[in-house]
Amino acid sequence: MLEKQVNTKSEHNLLRDAAINKPIHSITKFTTLDYPHHLASIFWFAKCNMACPYCYNPQIVRDTGTISLDEALQFLQSRKGRLDSVVLSGGECTLYPHLEAFCEAIKTLDYKIKIDTNGSNPQLLTTLIEKNLVDYIALDYKAPQDKYETLTRYRHFERFEQSLELLIQNHFPFEVRTTLHSDLLNIHDINAIIESLHKKGYQGTYFLQNYLHVEQTLGATKEQQNQFDLSKLTPLVPIELRNFR
Repeated sequence: MLEKQVNTKSEHNLLRDAAINKPIHSITKFTTLDYPHHLASIFWFAKCNMACPYCYNPQIVRDTGTISLDEALQFLQSRKGRLDSVVLSGGECTLYPHLEAFCEAIKTLDYKIKIDTNGSNPQLLTTLIEKNLVDYIALDYKAPQDKYETLTRYRHFERFEQSLELLIQNHFPFEVRTTLHSDLLNIHDINAIIESLHKKGYQGTYFLQNYLHVEQTLGATKEQQNQFDLSKLTPLVPIELRNFR
């Protein structure tokens, strides 16, 4: 199926290799929560270039994929009329070198595409936006710059900033979100993120997601011990809370 969407020999070879490889770890067949106002499936891409200790998908980050792009497209073909969109998540889906061609193939099936990303590949995001191959992006703002590498084990904060500024400047439909573990990020860290978004001209809602403890996380993270005073959040941008009881 993938190979039918290409026009040149080089593209054919890329997609042939992509179909042989199995970059997708697993598929969530149906969700009403992950793409606002849409009925979607989720493709979980294996591997990530960050190592956030609270990550609840350690098997996806550490393991290899089990599903080829061809198999994923066949699944979408079988769900036409029942789903209208697909979420490309992970891990980190933008690490995959054939993602652009995969998005092109998804678009031929008339699905909308949402991408969940840590923002480490602004070049690919630029290409996908310019070619109308993505409809919505959820961008993870992991931590303010002074804590970014410590939390993520990834040093290139400037790449995340490029992605954020790209989305703001293009008025692209997207959301910014941060997972809050109060032993890892405090009120000053979250307010630093809010102030940064305000200065850059972010017009959307900032989603603050409370860490919900599970036994298996990438960094064997413990339950939160520190208190987090939501009343001290700086109201410079609209804020929506997720998973706070």
